[in-house]
Amino acid sequence: MPADPSIDTWTAVVYDSYDITHPPRHPGTGWTRFVCISDNHSFVFPVPPGDVLLHSGDLSRHGTLKDLEVTLNWMKSLPHAAKFFIAGNHDLVLDRNYEQGGSMRTYKPLDVKDKDLAAARKLVRSKELRKAGMIYLEHEATTYTSPTGKAYTIYGSPAAPFFSIGAFQYKEGDGKAIYDRIPASTDILMTHTPPFGICDVTKRKKHAGCAELADRLTHEDLQRCRLHVYGHIHEGHGAAAVAQSPENPSGRISVNAALPNKPLAIIVDLKD
Repeated sequence: MPADPSIDTWTAVVYDSYDITHPPRHPGTGWTRFVCISDNHSFVFPVPPGDVLLHSGDLSRHGTLKDLEVTLNWMKSLPHAAKFFIAGNHDLVLDRNYEQGGSMRTYKPLDVKDKDLAAARKLVRSKELRKAGMIYLEHEATTYTSPTGKAYTIYGSPAAPFFSIGAFQYKEGDGKAIYDRIPASTDILMTHTPPFGICDVTKRKKHAGCAELADRLTHEDLQRCRLHVYGHIHEGHGAAAVAQSPENPSGRISVNAALPNKPLAIIVDLKD
């Protein structure tokens, strides 16, 4: 039987539950299929085909180069023509703050080697990965152009509020400066942390998203943003349509793509 979408509007269709052996059919010309994943922690699993793969961080398990390479090699093998990815709090080897003189140097694990820090940052921006359609984003934007000529501006940030020793974390009050950098032209937003209150509830029934990110998303200049993909809080896996506006009458689609107990990507079809 075909999968039933969890969200179905004139301009967006979302699937967060389906049979991976028979994923929902692509809607066809004039639509772009975004396949959303996050927090695989070096675990590999079947992913449905689509136009664009979005990975919202925690690529590695322990933050080592070896862990990172497992996920990158897996992503490289996937059939999506375009693949955009960011880091997360587990990805220590990608955070410059663990280098000599960096603010997190004191906490650097022994298995995150100095030479690997430079090698990892070079790897994620290598010609080899770009040839495979893989684009790494770290507080920066890029553009994806669909077969119909629709240009989507994609912005990615690996940041998350401080919880325990990890990568790309910030203290309360520092999030505003980070998220003020999101350009008004953003169509697709990728962050590692959820915004407060949207698919961010922990197993202890508490909201663990970032209030400063949530506030930024309410600003008028981001109302054209149609899709926000994140992870970090595994229990919050799912999707919601929020923030209706004249620019997005169907509402922004918010997706927590962190792996649940049963690994399954969330599919989002957007009308170009």
